[in-house]
Amino acid sequence: MALLSFETKAQTKIALFDGTIVGGYVDHGGYINCIGPSIKYLKKPFSISAGLLPSLRIKEDKVAAGATKNSLITPSLGLGLTAVFNHIALQLPLYYNAKTSAKNGEWNVGVGLGYKL
Repeated sequence: MALLSFETKAQTKIALFDGTIVGGYVDHGGYINCIGPSIKYLKKPFSISAGLLPSLRIKEDKVAAGATKNSLITPSLGLGLTAVFNHIALQLPLYYNAKTSAKNGEWNVGVGLGYKL
């Protein structure tokens, strides 16, 4: 189920929302995402896509007592690969954590499992 998609002459399909929901683990926390704009190779019943991953990241900040901290759930944008076989999705996302006063900025690799509607 693609909300907005188009096909090229080579039968390559590009979808803006593919109807796949994934939950997973990255950087000592979790995430829930839907596959966003992506480039996808489709050969039924298998597909693989590389694209953006609009997400809700779930992670509690470890800070000193009384210091300010981020919300438990924050919106985020990742990128990565998602493979789907029938209705089961396996995902390898990359998320960036920005530099703080205590840590340098860094990319984090995660893993996720999901379902294609």
